[in-house]
Amino acid sequence: MFLPLLALALAIGSAGPALATGYRYWSFWEQDGGRGDGRDGGSAWTYATQGPSTARPSDGDVQGLRFAVSQDANDAAEPRGAADFASICAKTPPREGRKRVALVIDFGTAADAPSGETPPEPRTACALVPEDATTADALAAVAKPLRYDTNALLCAIADYPEKGCGDPVPDSGAGTGAGASDEGPQASGGEDGSSGGPSLGLFAGAGVVVLLGAAAVWQARRRRG
Repeated sequence: MFLPLLALALAIGSAGPALATGYRYWSFWEQDGGRGDGRDGGSAWTYATQGPSTARPSDGDVQGLRFAVSQDANDAAEPRGAADFASICAKTPPREGRKRVALVIDFGTAADAPSGETPPEPRTACALVPEDATTADALAAVAKPLRYDTNALLCAIADYPEKGCGDPVPDSGAGTGAGASDEGPQASGGEDGSSGGPSLGLFAGAGVVVLLGAAAVWQARRRRG
């Protein structure tokens, strides 16, 4: 009996984790200055800690949005292209009581597009908005129409995609980023939540311990007998 138990334990222990579910959504990014790609010493993109509906950028900020399939902040694809405030807002002079926000809007690739839709070309825009405006206000000034769901999740920019909102893409092997966890798309309150559940690997490891322990007890009793 020992050998069958051991074989079963090893089979469970060697089982690979299930592929995680990705989400097709607009991720939101921020940076402090520079191009955004690090080639001129500027800041790299940072996944935003809140959603566009609540973020309030300052004059001179550069913010980006990227539509893609990803699992979370670690896995998300960054906006492509240069992110230089001076270039994006070169033709928009400052104005009293207003602020300028440089936006990089990346509609993603055909591989991440919903079925039957073609992503527009990436674009940049300089939004001139009131000083208390949110990122959503800045987007509305330069990339209408926008679409949100009831949880303030940004679903579409410039009417892309035409339908859907943060749709799950099971077993997608999602993302072009560098990692993965269990977070979903960004809503207005932030994206720090996680599923909180144990992984398949944890259950498998526990199963191995239990089965090996049972096998050891059986073997000891057999020797005493």
